[in-house]
Amino acid sequence: MDLLLFTELAINGALVGLMYALVALGIVLVYKASGYANLAQGAFAMAGGYLCLLLASAAGLPLWAAALLSLAVLFAGGMLVERFLLRRMIGQPVVMVIMLTLGLEILLRGLVPGLLGSTVKPLDLGIPQTPLLLGEILVNRAYLAGGGLALVLIVGAVLFFNSPLGVRMRAVSDDKIAAWAVGIRVEHVIAVAWGLAGVSAGAAGILWGSVQGVDWTLSLLLLKALAIAILGGLDSVPGVLAAGLVVGIAESVAAGVLDPLIGGGTRDVVASAIILLTILVRPHGLFGSEHIERV
Repeated sequence: MDLLLFTELAINGALVGLMYALVALGIVLVYKASGYANLAQGAFAMAGGYLCLLLASAAGLPLWAAALLSLAVLFAGGMLVERFLLRRMIGQPVVMVIMLTLGLEILLRGLVPGLLGSTVKPLDLGIPQTPLLLGEILVNRAYLAGGGLALVLIVGAVLFFNSPLGVRMRAVSDDKIAAWAVGIRVEHVIAVAWGLAGVSAGAAGILWGSVQGVDWTLSLLLLKALAIAILGGLDSVPGVLAAGLVVGIAESVAAGVLDPLIGGGTRDVVASAIILLTILVRPHGLFGSEHIERV
Protein backbone atom coordinates (compact mmCIF):
# COMPACT_ATOMS: atom_id res chain seq x y z
CA MET A 1 0.00 0.00 0.00
CA ASP A 2 1.12 3.54 -0.75
CA LEU A 3 2.50 5.18 2.42
CA LEU A 4 0.51 8.37 1.80
CA LEU A 5 -2.75 6.43 1.51
CA PHE A 6 -1.92 4.40 4.62
CA THR A 7 -1.25 7.59 6.61
CA GLU A 8 -4.50 9.14 5.42
CA LEU A 9 -6.49 6.03 6.35
CA ALA A 10 -4.77 5.80 9.75
CA ILE A 11 -5.40 9.46 10.67
CA ASN A 12 -9.06 9.38 9.68
CA GLY A 13 -9.45 5.97 11.31
CA ALA A 14 -7.96 7.22 14.58
CA LEU A 15 -10.43 10.12 14.65
CA VAL A 16 -13.34 7.75 13.95
CA GLY A 17 -12.05 5.44 16.70
CA LEU A 18 -12.17 8.30 19.20
CA MET A 19 -15.81 8.90 18.28
CA TYR A 20 -16.54 5.19 18.78
CA ALA A 21 -14.70 5.36 22.11
CA LEU A 22 -17.14 7.96 23.36
CA VAL A 23 -19.89 5.31 23.25
CA ALA A 24 -17.61 2.71 24.85
CA LEU A 25 -16.83 5.13 27.68
CA GLY A 26 -20.37 4.70 29.01
CA ILE A 27 -20.01 0.91 29.04
CA VAL A 28 -16.81 1.19 31.07
CA LEU A 29 -18.25 3.75 33.51
CA VAL A 30 -21.24 1.53 34.30
CA TYR A 31 -19.08 -1.57 34.60
CA LYS A 32 -16.63 0.17 36.93
CA ALA A 33 -19.45 1.31 39.20
CA SER A 34 -21.73 -1.73 39.16
CA GLY A 35 -19.91 -4.68 37.63
CA TYR A 36 -22.61 -5.01 34.94
CA ALA A 37 -22.20 -4.61 31.18
CA ASN A 38 -24.46 -1.88 29.78
CA LEU A 39 -25.79 -3.11 26.43
CA ALA A 40 -28.16 -0.16 26.01
CA GLN A 41 -25.44 2.29 24.96
CA GLY A 42 -26.25 2.07 21.27
CA ALA A 43 -29.88 3.05 21.88
CA PHE A 44 -28.77 5.92 24.12
CA ALA A 45 -26.56 7.21 21.29
CA MET A 46 -29.47 6.96 18.85
CA ALA A 47 -31.76 8.75 21.30
CA GLY A 48 -29.22 11.56 21.65
CA GLY A 49 -29.20 12.18 17.90
CA TYR A 50 -32.99 12.08 17.64
CA LEU A 51 -33.51 14.30 20.69
CA CYS A 52 -31.04 16.97 19.50
CA LEU A 53 -32.70 17.03 16.08
CA LEU A 54 -36.17 17.26 17.62
CA LEU A 55 -35.25 20.12 19.94
CA ALA A 56 -33.49 22.03 17.16
CA SER A 57 -36.23 21.59 14.53
CA ALA A 58 -39.54 21.25 16.35
CA ALA A 59 -38.74 23.39 19.40
CA GLY A 60 -36.71 25.92 17.43
CA LEU A 61 -33.76 25.95 19.85
CA PRO A 62 -30.29 26.97 18.67
CA LEU A 63 -28.27 23.87 17.86
CA TRP A 64 -25.84 24.35 20.75
CA ALA A 65 -28.73 24.71 23.20
CA ALA A 66 -30.49 21.66 21.73
CA ALA A 67 -27.30 19.60 22.12
CA LEU A 68 -26.74 20.66 25.74
CA LEU A 69 -30.38 20.08 26.67
CA SER A 70 -30.26 16.66 24.99
CA LEU A 71 -27.25 15.69 27.10
CA ALA A 72 -29.02 16.89 30.26
CA VAL A 73 -32.09 14.81 29.38
CA LEU A 74 -29.95 11.74 28.73
CA PHE A 75 -28.14 12.22 32.05
CA ALA A 76 -31.51 12.25 33.82
CA GLY A 77 -32.68 9.33 31.68
CA GLY A 78 -29.66 7.25 32.63
CA MET A 79 -30.26 7.90 36.32
CA LEU A 80 -33.95 6.99 35.94
CA VAL A 81 -33.05 3.73 34.21
CA GLU A 82 -30.84 2.81 37.16
CA ARG A 83 -33.44 3.88 39.72
CA PHE A 84 -36.51 2.19 38.28
CA LEU A 85 -35.07 -0.75 36.33
CA LEU A 86 -31.60 -1.75 37.48
CA ARG A 87 -32.17 -1.21 41.19
CA ARG A 88 -35.06 -3.68 41.07
CA MET A 89 -32.58 -6.34 39.90
CA ILE A 90 -30.44 -6.25 43.05
CA GLY A 91 -29.76 -9.81 44.13
CA GLN A 92 -30.58 -11.28 40.70
CA PRO A 93 -28.03 -13.20 38.59
CA VAL A 94 -25.69 -10.95 36.62
CA VAL A 95 -26.84 -12.48 33.34
CA MET A 96 -30.40 -11.31 34.04
CA VAL A 97 -29.22 -7.72 34.56
CA ILE A 98 -27.30 -7.87 31.27
CA MET A 99 -30.40 -9.23 29.51
CA LEU A 100 -32.40 -6.33 30.96
CA THR A 101 -30.03 -3.78 29.40
CA LEU A 102 -30.17 -5.69 26.10
CA GLY A 103 -33.96 -5.64 26.25
CA LEU A 104 -33.86 -1.88 26.83
CA GLU A 105 -31.59 -1.52 23.79
CA ILE A 106 -34.02 -3.46 21.60
CA LEU A 107 -37.04 -1.57 22.96
CA LEU A 108 -35.56 1.88 22.35
CA ARG A 109 -34.21 0.85 18.94
CA GLY A 110 -37.77 0.22 17.81
CA LEU A 111 -39.67 2.77 19.90
CA VAL A 112 -37.71 5.97 19.18
CA PRO A 113 -37.69 5.67 15.34
CA GLY A 114 -41.31 4.52 15.51
CA LEU A 115 -42.32 7.73 17.26
CA LEU A 116 -39.98 10.18 15.53
CA GLY A 117 -39.58 8.64 12.07
CA SER A 118 -37.27 6.00 10.63
CA THR A 119 -36.07 7.87 7.54
CA VAL A 120 -32.59 9.38 7.63
CA LYS A 121 -32.69 12.99 8.83
CA PRO A 122 -29.72 15.36 8.38
CA LEU A 123 -28.25 17.00 11.47
CA ASP A 124 -26.13 19.94 10.41
CA LEU A 125 -23.66 21.05 13.07
CA GLY A 126 -22.15 23.64 10.76
CA ILE A 127 -19.04 21.58 10.00
CA PRO A 128 -17.84 22.12 6.39
CA GLN A 129 -18.19 19.07 4.14
CA THR A 130 -14.98 19.75 2.24
CA PRO A 131 -12.00 17.79 3.61
CA LEU A 132 -9.09 19.51 5.29
CA LEU A 133 -5.87 19.27 3.30
CA LEU A 134 -2.76 18.57 5.41
CA GLY A 135 0.02 18.52 2.88
CA GLU A 136 -1.18 15.76 0.55
CA ILE A 137 -3.38 14.10 3.19
CA LEU A 138 -7.15 14.61 3.21
CA VAL A 139 -8.77 14.69 6.65
CA ASN A 140 -12.54 14.62 7.14
CA ARG A 141 -13.47 17.80 9.03
CA ALA A 142 -16.42 16.13 10.78
CA TYR A 143 -14.15 13.33 12.00
CA LEU A 144 -11.59 15.91 13.15
CA ALA A 145 -14.16 17.90 15.15
CA GLY A 146 -15.84 14.79 16.56
CA GLY A 147 -12.57 13.06 17.40
CA GLY A 148 -11.22 16.20 19.09
CA LEU A 149 -14.33 16.60 21.23
CA ALA A 150 -14.33 12.89 22.07
CA LEU A 151 -10.68 13.11 23.15
CA VAL A 152 -11.47 16.03 25.47
CA LEU A 153 -14.39 14.16 27.05
CA ILE A 154 -12.42 10.93 27.52
CA VAL A 155 -9.49 12.78 29.12
CA GLY A 156 -12.06 14.54 31.32
CA ALA A 157 -13.40 11.14 32.39
CA VAL A 158 -9.89 10.01 33.33
CA LEU A 159 -9.46 13.14 35.46
CA PHE A 160 -12.95 12.65 36.91
CA PHE A 161 -11.85 9.44 38.60
CA ASN A 162 -9.40 11.46 40.71
CA SER A 163 -12.22 13.71 41.99
CA PRO A 164 -14.06 12.90 45.26
CA LEU A 165 -17.01 11.39 43.39
CA GLY A 166 -14.64 9.47 41.13
CA VAL A 167 -12.81 8.05 44.14
CA ARG A 168 -16.15 6.93 45.60
CA MET A 169 -17.00 5.31 42.30
CA ARG A 170 -13.71 3.41 42.33
CA ALA A 171 -14.37 2.33 45.90
CA VAL A 172 -17.79 1.00 44.93
CA SER A 173 -16.21 -0.82 42.00
CA ASP A 174 -13.63 -2.48 44.28
CA ASP A 175 -16.00 -3.60 47.04
CA LYS A 176 -19.64 -2.54 47.35
CA ILE A 177 -20.09 -3.92 50.86
CA ALA A 178 -17.00 -2.15 52.18
CA ALA A 179 -18.14 1.05 50.45
CA TRP A 180 -21.53 0.78 52.19
CA ALA A 181 -19.75 0.16 55.49
CA VAL A 182 -17.83 3.45 55.28
CA GLY A 183 -20.94 5.47 54.43
CA ILE A 184 -20.76 5.70 50.63
CA ARG A 185 -24.21 5.79 49.01
CA VAL A 186 -23.58 2.97 46.56
CA GLU A 187 -26.91 3.32 44.76
CA HIS A 188 -26.28 7.06 44.20
CA VAL A 189 -22.82 6.39 42.76
CA ILE A 190 -24.17 3.77 40.35
CA ALA A 191 -26.98 6.11 39.29
CA VAL A 192 -24.45 8.86 38.50
CA ALA A 193 -22.45 6.35 36.43
CA TRP A 194 -25.56 5.57 34.40
CA GLY A 195 -26.22 9.29 33.96
CA LEU A 196 -22.69 9.87 32.69
CA ALA A 197 -23.07 6.88 30.38
CA GLY A 198 -26.13 8.58 28.90
CA VAL A 199 -24.16 11.80 28.38
CA SER A 200 -21.25 10.07 26.64
CA ALA A 201 -23.58 8.08 24.38
CA GLY A 202 -25.69 11.15 23.62
CA ALA A 203 -22.64 13.19 22.65
CA ALA A 204 -21.51 10.39 20.33
CA GLY A 205 -25.00 10.13 18.82
CA ILE A 206 -25.07 13.85 18.05
CA LEU A 207 -21.61 13.75 16.48
CA TRP A 208 -22.36 10.67 14.40
CA GLY A 209 -25.76 12.09 13.46
CA SER A 210 -23.95 15.02 11.84
CA VAL A 211 -21.77 12.57 9.87
CA GLN A 212 -24.26 9.97 8.64
CA GLY A 213 -27.67 11.45 9.48
CA VAL A 214 -30.04 10.52 12.28
CA ASP A 215 -31.89 7.21 12.07
CA TRP A 216 -32.05 3.86 13.86
CA THR A 217 -28.64 2.78 12.55
CA LEU A 218 -26.97 5.02 15.16
CA SER A 219 -27.79 2.25 17.64
CA LEU A 220 -25.39 -0.05 15.74
CA LEU A 221 -22.54 1.92 17.33
CA LEU A 222 -22.98 -0.59 20.15
CA LEU A 223 -20.91 -3.17 18.24
CA LYS A 224 -17.96 -0.79 17.86
CA ALA A 225 -18.27 0.29 21.48
CA LEU A 226 -18.23 -3.31 22.71
CA ALA A 227 -15.11 -4.04 20.67
CA ILE A 228 -13.35 -1.05 22.23
CA ALA A 229 -14.54 -1.73 25.79
CA ILE A 230 -13.50 -5.39 25.62
CA LEU A 231 -10.14 -4.69 23.98
CA GLY A 232 -9.23 -1.84 26.32
CA GLY A 233 -10.55 -3.58 29.45
CA LEU A 234 -14.05 -3.21 30.84
CA ASP A 235 -12.76 -1.46 33.97
CA SER A 236 -10.15 0.79 32.35
CA VAL A 237 -11.05 4.31 31.25
CA PRO A 238 -7.58 4.97 29.73
CA GLY A 239 -8.00 1.65 27.92
CA VAL A 240 -10.99 3.14 26.10
CA LEU A 241 -8.75 5.77 24.56
CA ALA A 242 -6.05 3.33 23.45
CA ALA A 243 -8.48 0.71 22.19
CA GLY A 244 -10.51 3.31 20.33
CA LEU A 245 -7.43 4.29 18.35
CA VAL A 246 -6.58 0.64 17.63
CA VAL A 247 -10.09 -0.28 16.49
CA GLY A 248 -10.53 2.87 14.40
CA ILE A 249 -7.19 2.51 12.61
CA ALA A 250 -7.61 -1.24 12.11
CA GLU A 251 -11.03 -0.97 10.50
CA SER A 252 -10.08 2.04 8.37
CA VAL A 253 -6.94 0.41 6.98
CA ALA A 254 -8.67 -2.95 6.51
CA ALA A 255 -11.58 -1.30 4.70
CA GLY A 256 -9.23 0.74 2.51
CA VAL A 257 -7.30 -2.37 1.48
CA LEU A 258 -9.93 -5.13 1.41
CA ASP A 259 -13.21 -3.40 0.48
CA PRO A 260 -12.13 -2.76 -3.14
CA LEU A 261 -11.26 -6.46 -3.41
CA ILE A 262 -14.28 -8.09 -1.76
CA GLY A 263 -16.95 -5.44 -2.30
CA GLY A 264 -17.33 -3.95 1.20
CA GLY A 265 -18.43 -4.94 4.70
CA THR A 266 -14.94 -5.15 6.19
CA ARG A 267 -15.54 -2.59 8.96
CA ASP A 268 -18.08 -4.68 10.85
CA VAL A 269 -15.96 -7.83 10.43
CA VAL A 270 -12.96 -6.09 12.03
CA ALA A 271 -14.96 -5.09 15.13
CA SER A 272 -16.40 -8.60 15.51
CA ALA A 273 -12.99 -10.22 15.04
CA ILE A 274 -11.47 -7.97 17.70
CA ILE A 275 -14.18 -8.97 20.18
CA LEU A 276 -13.66 -12.70 19.56
CA LEU A 277 -9.86 -12.60 19.57
CA THR A 278 -9.67 -10.48 22.71
CA ILE A 279 -12.02 -12.79 24.64
CA LEU A 280 -10.05 -15.85 23.52
CA VAL A 281 -6.52 -14.48 24.02
CA ARG A 282 -6.79 -11.82 26.72
CA PRO A 283 -10.25 -11.84 28.33
CA HIS A 284 -9.52 -8.88 30.65
CA GLY A 285 -8.36 -6.69 27.74
CA LEU A 286 -5.16 -4.75 27.26
CA PHE A 287 -5.47 -2.61 30.40
CA GLY A 288 -8.21 -4.27 32.43
CA SER A 289 -7.72 -5.87 35.83
CA GLU A 290 -7.35 -9.63 35.77
CA HIS A 291 -9.75 -11.35 38.17
CA ILE A 292 -9.11 -14.97 39.05
CA GLU A 293 -11.90 -16.98 40.64
CA ARG A 294 -11.32 -20.31 42.32
CA VAL A 295 -13.92 -22.95 41.57
